[in-house]
Amino acid sequence: FLWFRPDRLFTDDAVNEALPGQAAVPAQAEGVAAAPGEEPAPDAGPVMLAAGRFISLEHETTGRALVLETADGRRFLRFEGFETSNGPDLLVYLSSKEPSGTDDWHGYDQDFVDLGVLKGNVGSQNYRIPDGVDLDRYSTAVVWCRRFEVGFAAAVLS
Repeated sequence: FLWFRPDRLFTDDAVNEALPGQAAVPAQAEGVAAAPGEEPAPDAGPVMLAAGRFISLEHETTGRALVLETADGRRFLRFEGFETSNGPDLLVYLSSKEPSGTDDWHGYDQDFVDLGVLKGNVGSQNYRIPDGVDLDRYSTAVVWCRRFEVGFAAAVLS
């Protein structure tokens, strides 16, 4: 029971974080960031550097992954409209591997940057990208199950 955690199949961990660099997000502005290359208006929020839609791998997943840059130069991976199955030992990676299909569940842990534990299986959430990470190399956002060594979902960021 403790290894497989079947209880996770019936529970959701919802999270709803504000856009990076903003204290709170009005409901109508949720998920709004400046377009790639577009200069944000003062106090308008972060600039979007890349985006991609999640494809389901081991588990059905929906939503988008965005790379955002705040006015002070910090970069974040943001999940929006995100929903996947809950599970044990879920992590967020930026991987150099690009998915080749929905049955391509493995290998995302060969060349990757670990952004930390998945905060919730439902909702909007932010993960700080360490300075110096080459987003041309690590261009796939992945929800990875370390316990079973499979990807739940991946989004190619372009």
